[in-house]
Amino acid sequence: MRGAAAALVLGLAAGCAQRAPRVLVCTLSAGFEHEVVRRPSPPAPSIVEQALADLAGGSGGFEVELAREPADFEPGNLARFDAVLFYTTGELPLSGAGRAALFGFVSAGGGFVGVHSATDTFHDVPEYGELIGGYFDLHPWHQEVNVKVEDRNFPATRHFPPTFTITDEIYQFKNWSRDRVKVLMSLDNNSVDVTKKDVRRADKDFAVAWYRQYGKGRVFYCSLGHRNSVWDRPDIQKMWLEAMRWALGQN
Repeated sequence: MRGAAAALVLGLAAGCAQRAPRVLVCTLSAGFEHEVVRRPSPPAPSIVEQALADLAGGSGGFEVELAREPADFEPGNLARFDAVLFYTTGELPLSGAGRAALFGFVSAGGGFVGVHSATDTFHDVPEYGELIGGYFDLHPWHQEVNVKVEDRNFPATRHFPPTFTITDEIYQFKNWSRDRVKVLMSLDNNSVDVTKKDVRRADKDFAVAWYRQYGKGRVFYCSLGHRNSVWDRPDIQKMWLEAMRWALGQN
């Protein structure tokens, strides 16, 4: 084992006869560091890391390892995992070989889950934008909004009502199109001011969550998760749990 992942293994109890699926959780911030991924006293986990570890432990179906080191993405280390989760920002200090390993891992059938600012990552690496489905392009709203659940058959969204209310930072995206992803949730434009100067999408189409295939791999992304209070919500926690299980091919 390498880097931070070697020190923090959370999820299933030790002693299981068969190796449980593993999710590599990366909260490396090369740009803005969100409060929810800031470790209060390293190596103590952040709010997000602890929440995901608790979900893994409670589900009994997989385990998570926490990573913040570029070495964790070396091909030999990635081969130990079944899915990767990013809550990241900026141009991460992965080597060219590390980036290629990540893209190859997902394309070959690995899962990828992107949280909030995962779309504000690797803006200079077009293949990453292709993998995740689009890039962050400002957040015009940080307020209470209504979210429309467009697909209530997908494992990570079937527990939601047709619409729900949440207070969070809401993104818009560039290099993004419904032609490239399958939208799960979107912003109810009636709950915000779409004439604000920071609104750039002429089509006024603001997705909140989607999924797609990348080669043989499964990719899930949701832009919610900026605020501490969002991680306290049982419905959002269940969404992330089912998204990780989906990425692992468990549901």
